[in-house]
Amino acid sequence: MIKKLTPVLFVEEIEPVLPFWVDGLGFTKTNEVPEGNKLGFVILEKDGVEVMYQTYASVDKDMPTIGADVRKGPTFLYVQVDTLESVKAAVKRAKVYMPERKTFYGSTEIGVKDPAGHFITFAQFAAAPQH
Repeated sequence: MIKKLTPVLFVEEIEPVLPFWVDGLGFTKTNEVPEGNKLGFVILEKDGVEVMYQTYASVDKDMPTIGADVRKGPTFLYVQVDTLESVKAAVKRAKVYMPERKTFYGSTEIGVKDPAGHFITFAQFAAAPQH
């Protein structure tokens, strides 16, 4: 039985993505591993949702056989939210790769890139009609 799924995004540096998640989206650093005077790994959490970031240098030390593979990125995340309005305000400085749109499967979406170049689509689904 799967209990949880947490993406790990690989980056050159973690510090540039922290304002996007912490200041913009309200996530909290729940764990971090220093690597010299910078971070090598971090776990960010909000309301039971987690995302992890790990630097290429940290991977090279920890699992050198996959170092080349993690550099092939970027990663694509699809994030369902209650309301797009608060997300749009929170990520207003991010580069938009997909302007707001309505989909055939019932969501309204917007796609942005985090400061490390990973693609994140935020999706709001219409509430089910009440009968």
